Amino acid sequence: MKYKIEKNTVQETLIIPLYARKVCLELYPNLYRDETAVRLIDEIDYDFSEVEKNSRSPMQRFGSLEVAMRQNDLAFEVRDYLKSHPNAAVVNLGCGLDSTGRSCDNGSCKIYNLDFPDVIAVRNELLPAGEREENIPCDLNNTEWFRKIDSSNGAVFFASGVFYYFLTEQVKALVQQMADAFPGSVLVFDAANRTAVKMIAKTWLKSAKIQDVGAYFAVSDAPQEISAWDSRLQVTSRGYMLGYTDLKDPSVSGFFRFLARVGDGMMKMQIVKIRFGGKQ
Repeated sequence: MKYKIEKNTVQETLIIPLYARKVCLELYPNLYRDETAVRLIDEIDYDFSEVEKNSRSPMQRFGSLEVAMRQNDLAFEVRDYLKSHPNAAVVNLGCGLDSTGRSCDNGSCKIYNLDFPDVIAVRNELLPAGEREENIPCDLNNTEWFRKIDSSNGAVFFASGVFYYFLTEQVKALVQQMADAFPGSVLVFDAANRTAVKMIAKTWLKSAKIQDVGAYFAVSDAPQEISAWDSRLQVTSRGYMLGYTDLKDPSVSGFFRFLARVGDGMMKMQIVKIRFGGKQ
């Protein structure tokens, strides 16, 4: 039996990024692997014809490349942390149907996947928690979930495409509370400047009836801007299209490499890494 997902439901919002990851693998096989996405697409009863048609346009293909690079970058940072903290908690904030935690599994870490209850309900059907893994239904802004994370051996938190939908004050409050609760741990996420966030917002402004895009989270110089929030934050950033790879692969056109430079440069598309001061 395939898992049926209806049109115009919250569950449908999980389909688009999942399908994008499948397209990434098909278009850029040397750069990106995600067999879980391919398997899940096969297990879901949904009319993919419109998504498939849209995925063929050049800008959608570049969007798929963005998704691939973002996932690779975050996975790189998770694996890097696990080298020095092999028994750490690996925490996927706003996980959807993403399997990055599993792809980084070193055999001894603990994996936590967090999202809204209706999303976790779908995940439990399609990606039930494995050994050393837990799917946690929650609102990220309600810090009750902190108590469910065993960070006694360190913790690396990551969020993919999540904080654009948060108000700046919400991100700041969450980061400060995490600094209190998880000293010595690391938070990694993607971010962009105000211009880029306005472009991203065009896709969700209408449905969310958002009036003031300026209130939403955007950064240009993350180390300077975010460090000013709290003295315990050690902040670094790298461009997320070219900061971890040169994209010199036959599957990536010269035009796409140019767009990648624009993204990292003018749009300040970046992977932000915050280390919370304290022992671990």
